[in-house]
Amino acid sequence: MLETEYQNGLDAARVMDHQDELSHFRNQFHLPIQPNGKPYVYLCGNSLGLQPKTTAAALQQELLDWKNLGVEGHFHAKNPWMPYHEFLTQAMAKVVGAKPEEVVVMNTLTVNLHFMMVSFYQPKGQRNKIVIEADAFPSDKYAAESQIKFHGLNPKECLIELKAREGEVCLRAEDIQEVISKQGDEVALILLGNTNYYTGQYFDIKQITEWGHAKGCFVGFDCAHGAGNMPLNLHNSGCDFAVWCNYKYLNSGPGGMGGAFVHQRHHQNKSLPRFTGWWGHNKDTRFKMRDAFDPIPTTEAWQLSNPPILAMASVWSSLKIFEEAGMDRLRKKAIRLTGYLEFLVKSLGDDIINIITPSDPAQRGSQLSIQVKQADKTLFNKITEDGVIADWREPDVIRVAPVPMYNSYEDVFNFYSILKSALNEKG
Repeated sequence: MLETEYQNGLDAARVMDHQDELSHFRNQFHLPIQPNGKPYVYLCGNSLGLQPKTTAAALQQELLDWKNLGVEGHFHAKNPWMPYHEFLTQAMAKVVGAKPEEVVVMNTLTVNLHFMMVSFYQPKGQRNKIVIEADAFPSDKYAAESQIKFHGLNPKECLIELKAREGEVCLRAEDIQEVISKQGDEVALILLGNTNYYTGQYFDIKQITEWGHAKGCFVGFDCAHGAGNMPLNLHNSGCDFAVWCNYKYLNSGPGGMGGAFVHQRHHQNKSLPRFTGWWGHNKDTRFKMRDAFDPIPTTEAWQLSNPPILAMASVWSSLKIFEEAGMDRLRKKAIRLTGYLEFLVKSLGDDIINIITPSDPAQRGSQLSIQVKQADKTLFNKITEDGVIADWREPDVIRVAPVPMYNSYEDVFNFYSILKSALNEKG
C-alpha cells in the first residue's frame, strides 16, 4: 500500500482491519489488560510475544502425561517425549526458510551462538578476525569477544566493528561490502544480526553471504529479530549458520527456547569442530551408551541434551499458528502495518519526530525505532501510563513493533493518538 493510500482517523483504521484476512488470529492470543479493564496497546512483540491461548493446554497435556505415565511418557505420552523436538522441525523450517534437516529447536540463543562459533570460528594465522556490528546486541559482542579470548587472541585486534557513517545511524550495504573486500583475507567469521535490535534495519543475508564466501569467510547470523518477522530464506541464502530465540515474534514465552540452522553442506563433515553431547549422537545407537560419538547427519548433531519438554510445548503451540498463517501473508501485512505507522507518526512533523529505521520496507521488519526530538524517558513513561506497552532504548529511542500476527490497524492508530496527546501535553 502506498503512503498516499493511507488515511488518518479511527474509522479508516477499522476499515483496514475489516479488510485484513489475518485479523482473526488476534483472537488466538491473550492481550495484557490495563487496571481499567481495557487491553493495552501492545506493540512490544519484538521483545516478548504474546501468549497463544493454546499454550496453557499444551503445557497441561505434558504435565498430565508426566503425572500419569512417569518415565513411560517418553514413549507413550500423547506426544511422545523421545522424538518431541522433531514435531517442531517442519514448521520451524518453514518460518526461517530452511530444509527440515537444517533446523533444530534447542537451548537458548546465546548458548547456540557459542556452539556455532565453536564450529565456524576457526582462527588460523592472519585469518583470525570476526566482523560484527558496532551496535550489535551486547550479548553477541560479549560472545564474540569471549570466543576470541578462548583462542588466546586479543579482541581489540581481532574484532572488526562495522560503524555507520558520521551523522548516520544505519549501515550502508556498500560500506559492509568494502570492509569485507579490503579485510576479508584476515576474517574467519562474519557475524551480523540480520535485523538490528536497535534500529530495526534488515541486512540482505544472501548478499552478505556471497561477499563473505568470495573472500573465504564463514558467515553466520543472529536472527533474534528476524525469525517470525521476516522471510529469511536461510537455505537459499547459503549462509553457514544462523541462531535465533523464539520468545519475540515466535511467542514461546519469557526466556523461551532458541533455534539453530546449519546449512546442509556441513552435515557430512565429521571433522568440523564442535562441542558434543549424547542427543547429537546417531539415534539408532544412542542408547547403546558405549559407542564413540557418531553425529546425526543433520543439524540435530549440534544438540547436547534431551530437550526440555515443557519449554518446547510452548514453542510448538505458537508454531502451529504460524503454519496456519504463513510467513508470506504475515510479511505482506507487516509491510502495510509499519507503513501505516510510519504515515501516522510522520504526520506529527519532522521537527518533532525522527524515524531511524529505514523507510524502505525491504530494509526493515515489523519494528520502527522512533526518536522524539528533545524528549526523554518521561514521554515514554507517559504513553505507558496511558495504555501503551512499547520499548525504550537509551538514550532516546522508542521501539514500536506492530506484529502482524495479533496487532491491528486500530492498535497503530491508538498508539499514534496517545503519542500525539502526550506530545501536546508536553508542549
